[in-house]
Amino acid sequence: MKPTISAFIGLFFWLILSIIAALNSHNIVYWQFGGVILLLLALFDAFRVWRIPSIRIQRQVLGSLPLGVWSEVILRFHNPSKVSRLIEIFDDYPITSNLQGQPQRLNIPASTNVETQYRICPQQRGATQFAGVHLLMHSPWRFWKHYRYIKLNTPIRVYPNFAAMTKYALFAAENRLGQLGIRKLQRRGDGLEFHQLREYRTGDALRQIDWNATSRYKKLISKEYQDERDQQIIFLIDCGRRMLAQDGPLSHFDHTLNAILLLSYVALRQGDALGLMTFSGQQRWIAPRKGMNTINVVLNTVYDLQPSTHASDYLNAANQLMQRHNKRALIILISNLRDEDSDELLPALQLLRRKHLVLLASLQERILNKVLEQPVYNFEDALRYAATQDYLNARQKAHDALKGHGIVYLDTEPEQLPVMMVNHYLEIKRGGML
Repeated sequence: MKPTISAFIGLFFWLILSIIAALNSHNIVYWQFGGVILLLLALFDAFRVWRIPSIRIQRQVLGSLPLGVWSEVILRFHNPSKVSRLIEIFDDYPITSNLQGQPQRLNIPASTNVETQYRICPQQRGATQFAGVHLLMHSPWRFWKHYRYIKLNTPIRVYPNFAAMTKYALFAAENRLGQLGIRKLQRRGDGLEFHQLREYRTGDALRQIDWNATSRYKKLISKEYQDERDQQIIFLIDCGRRMLAQDGPLSHFDHTLNAILLLSYVALRQGDALGLMTFSGQQRWIAPRKGMNTINVVLNTVYDLQPSTHASDYLNAANQLMQRHNKRALIILISNLRDEDSDELLPALQLLRRKHLVLLASLQERILNKVLEQPVYNFEDALRYAATQDYLNARQKAHDALKGHGIVYLDTEPEQLPVMMVNHYLEIKRGGML
């Protein structure tokens, strides 16, 4: 319990009385009387706030929160006493989060419920919890603040940003995927797998015409095709120390998981089976499976996964994958590559290429491009620019060498990875490469 400003104001006026009493001894009785009254009021006010029943609190928050996205937390307060309560609150939120709207000051009328809210933005994946609520309860006469801690454990899970899947589904329904940067190439009647018969439309190729059906119905009938379904996609995720790189609030590994969720949603909607394997850290394996419920399996498998300090062992990962999965699949290897990785990476890619199609996604640091965009004013700027350009040229040379071995390759900044991976996946489907 600690005094408030009101208590200090009362003390200030009592000190003024003491100065007056010092100047005129006849006024000392007023100073003494004022001190006794002030003390009794303060003690009685302290007794009242000590005896007042505690505020009842309920917290409402989603059990699953997306990483890096602002979410609302609602607090409901019930005042069981017969007098209004002035309180200051601070929710004991997960410390690995950003916060907006805390602390707060509320006046709760007698026997009344009050609701308030604030926003939280998780910055780290995994299982965590809200531990309780810190309260400062003002006494009825505002002389004291009484501290109370209300235990209110609320466990939550912080997942990779699944909000991108919702946005994709919304834009796909409205045929506005271009706003996300996704290039959905639609070519009427063209594809690799037979879908249905329909009436001939202007622009259909001659090879699309089904002459038997045309003869039977006495009008031109075309075959319509769609992209092949029932193919298999396996993510091979690097959990080594390179994925600890971080340009902004999220690490490269966090951006990787966000991209995996978006592409998983797209691939499952296309009718493909989806699998996942991690290496150079915690070992996680999901055998390829179909159905939209696979999204939940992926989420629950990777939500608490963190990159390690181990070096990336690509060849060992390739050997494990070849042992676990024999059927041809699109292997999407995601890592943060350097030019010196080529000698270790190439044998692993060649091993995977014996049976699978490999898409290699490499993440690059955003600061590299920022250095090239900055003007050069002095010799140090020139050295920094030349060193960065030399590094990028060596990196590009190493990457071009990988392309020559039949590897589908993309090199992008982490923020662009989700859209880039979806575009490459759709191009692979449309081109019949798998």
